[in-house]
Amino acid sequence: MFNQFNVHRSISTVSIGLLFSLSVHATAADSASVNTAKNDQQTTMVEFGPYKVNVPKGGYYDRFRMNPNLDEVAKDPAAGNIDYFRTIPKKMVETRVGKVWSPNFYYRTSNIQLLMLAPISKLKAKLPAPLQPLQPFPGYGLVSVTFFSYAVGDVDPYNEVSVAIVVHQADAPKLSITELISSMRHHKYYGHVLALPVDTEIARVRGVYGYQLPKWLTPIEMSIDDKKVHADIFNTDGTPDLSLIAPLPKIKNVKPQSRIETKTMYHQVDGQWHSTSVESNTLAFGQQLFPKNVQLIHRGGSLTKLLNELEAGKILRLDVVKDAQLALNMPVPMKSLDHDDNKK
Repeated sequence: MFNQFNVHRSISTVSIGLLFSLSVHATAADSASVNTAKNDQQTTMVEFGPYKVNVPKGGYYDRFRMNPNLDEVAKDPAAGNIDYFRTIPKKMVETRVGKVWSPNFYYRTSNIQLLMLAPISKLKAKLPAPLQPLQPFPGYGLVSVTFFSYAVGDVDPYNEVSVAIVVHQADAPKLSITELISSMRHHKYYGHVLALPVDTEIARVRGVYGYQLPKWLTPIEMSIDDKKVHADIFNTDGTPDLSLIAPLPKIKNVKPQSRIETKTMYHQVDGQWHSTSVESNTLAFGQQLFPKNVQLIHRGGSLTKLLNELEAGKILRLDVVKDAQLALNMPVPMKSLDHDDNKK
């Protein structure tokens, strides 16, 4: 199918990293227990633009409405050190649902990602024009499957799963290897999200109506312990869809703000192209090329069907982020993509 030596050399050189790419030392196991607890927590009705939704009573959204007092957040032991967020001023921005505070802060997060090869023809069939898949190897592009757990954040704890295609950066030369090297050097990655289910209603409402992202509400579980990672997403009727089980790679702890990465997704909002960026302050992570004993089990459902249609197969890399902080911005217009689309 491909030359493994060349793939290994290329991936080692251009390490695509943690694409989509938004616990006192919160591990995913910690956040799973938080999410279990929230299911039994009292709720209160809040407004997001014209929409009303229940959120945990006394939680971050209830208390701060997306504009937190960081001195109060700092008192929460589950939030950890929040110096990173003091460097990012929030501002009120106009959106399709009215004025909202941006960016959205996630104080403790973790994620598990698989980077996989898929036939370029299958990726092109799923991408709207003018987006083009990155093609680092002849005939193949890249798909990322990522399970996220947000243990502490402005919209309270929730889990999320992303299936995304790695794409060319807009307004950049379409040279795949050169672009991958640049992405690695500058820690900036680009993608188009095909599916982004979540397990809380506030996360769904914000994603669908604020960002017009392909979100729906469904059960999701994720855990990271000292030996392995395990994640499951279920169908809306509770039957299994997709499961991930893998040995835990060696985890490296780094100094705060020493590993800052930016992931940008391109998507349409009300028929116009936009970009949404999320900045990650990674604190503890592990990586493994051509990982062994990784099980991605297709049990039947929306994500199983999507991965089968993409023919995503060979796993190039396993990334586990055990601790990170995120700042998610609201979408901004990408007029150059609209112009490119009109040329098609």
